[in-house]
Amino acid sequence: MTHTLLRVVQAGPLALVVDGGRFGVRHLGVTQGGAADWVSFHWANWLLGNALDAAALEIVLGGGLTLEVEQDATLALAGADLDARLDDRPLAPGMAFAVVAGQRLSFHQPRDGLRAYLAVPGGLATPVVLGSRSATPREQLGGQRGDGSALGSGDRLEWNPRQVRGRRLPFDPAQGITLRGNRLALVPGAQIGHFSGTSLYRAFNATWRIDTRADRMGVRLLGPELRCRLGSMVSEGIPMGAVQVPPDGQPIVLLNDRQTIGGYPRLGALTPLAAARLAQCLPGKEVGLMAISRERALASYRSCLDAFR
Repeated sequence: MTHTLLRVVQAGPLALVVDGGRFGVRHLGVTQGGAADWVSFHWANWLLGNALDAAALEIVLGGGLTLEVEQDATLALAGADLDARLDDRPLAPGMAFAVVAGQRLSFHQPRDGLRAYLAVPGGLATPVVLGSRSATPREQLGGQRGDGSALGSGDRLEWNPRQVRGRRLPFDPAQGITLRGNRLALVPGAQIGHFSGTSLYRAFNATWRIDTRADRMGVRLLGPELRCRLGSMVSEGIPMGAVQVPPDGQPIVLLNDRQTIGGYPRLGALTPLAAARLAQCLPGKEVGLMAISRERALASYRSCLDAFR
């Protein structure tokens, strides 16, 4: 039986219920959704001994989101440092912590990173829509009310109360995997040979700046103009992390809430770890692209997953 354990006193700019994502439905035009920084999301759940894909809160920017505790519990926080506070006590990400009824948990301005993840014992109890609890606002699916909307003032978050003993991360939280480094690994795709040699040199040697036009659908990179010799293309499926190059020559990296098909040529796709790292980049941050083999990308992904065992 679920209980109301957190009440939203003040809603931030964007706090969404997320889980591991919505799969097996892209033929219906329904996107993946799920935690943008899946690594930090997994660690938040790991701290409580949850299933790694249990539903949690993804909090973007902070922006004054304030939650009031209505029942004693143990929660966990991972990912970006959004100047979180329990009453007046600062809370660093990468830890499990106890809360008691009457306390308030608030998030303010980003200090490091963009997205924080708040996990609860066993995961949030929200409606399951097409196999997932994740909110996708554009498609009006999932989330707190099942309609894809972000948290609003007065909402109440529920889960199945149980006693848990919080874990400690096996590394320094300040060195969180997705918050460090500015090199984004990319596996070259089928159209990469159609880009000019100059464009390929620029793509992997230039510094790219994160544009303000960035959200859960995609992130635009600002830098040198890239040119592809391909004309029109038949639209094809778009994978997570796909790096499309539209006619203006400025790459767009597509993320969790991307469209399911697209017709722009692609340099390739970011690795899962690189996509998670990009999801933590604030506008204005500078990044670089680094081509790697599929085999190396797969080995890196498996190594990351092994860390949760």
